[in-house]
Amino acid sequence: MNTLSKIFIYPGNLEVSVKPIMFTTILGSCVAVCIWDNKLKFGGMNHFMLPLWNGEGLASPKYGNIAIDKLVKKMLFHGSSLENLEAKIFGGGNVIETTNNIYKIGERNVEMAFSKLADYNIKITNSSTGGKQGRKILMDTSNFKILHKFIEKQNF
Repeated sequence: MNTLSKIFIYPGNLEVSVKPIMFTTILGSCVAVCIWDNKLKFGGMNHFMLPLWNGEGLASPKYGNIAIDKLVKKMLFHGSSLENLEAKIFGGGNVIETTNNIYKIGERNVEMAFSKLADYNIKITNSSTGGKQGRKILMDTSNFKILHKFIEKQNF
């Protein structure tokens, strides 16, 4: 798994690779949706920061509904069929200490991911979401094995 080239997925970005590669990202309240084609054996990952584009400005993949649409469309462009796709969801942690839980960005990001994938009827085979810690994710696109570890909060 460590011999593959790595591509870091920055917030608001997504990638798909038909060649074996390792996607990696670091998440707090953001969410990464990992999608894999179980027939053609390739995959992709996005990393979004906010759940829903409000229709103003650019329809950027920093928004969950846009990021998931773009990731699915990119998979289909590379030859996937919806019935061969499966997904794993990571992130959405409550990593910022606050007494005001009105926004609950992480929780809303996770809800968006589950809802949007259900709209496409894409099976979710695993998830690690919520909690109070961040996560580091490593996805092998050749076999859909994902390593993830929790990241402890650092005090400076």
